[in-house]
Amino acid sequence: MSIEYKRNVARLQGVVTVDEAESMLAWIQGHKTPKIDLSECTHLHCAELLIMLAFRPAVTAWPADQAFGNWVKTSLQFTNPA
Repeated sequence: MSIEYKRNVARLQGVVTVDEAESMLAWIQGHKTPKIDLSECTHLHCAELLIMLAFRPAVTAWPADQAFGNWVKTSLQFTNPA
């Protein structure tokens, strides 16, 4: 499993696939102040990205790979102008 769930932090590691989206959604919905650690994440399926966009959990650490980290940061900064 590419997501390790701790008390209030979900640690995404390596390649995070669509298979983990449902458990991540349930975990985020079950926490008042969920936090995400992306430091060891190397690939993120769009399903998990959409969950993070919808629920806006705090990111405690960004991916170690700078290019990937910049892409994730930019993607999570999206706001709907409407």
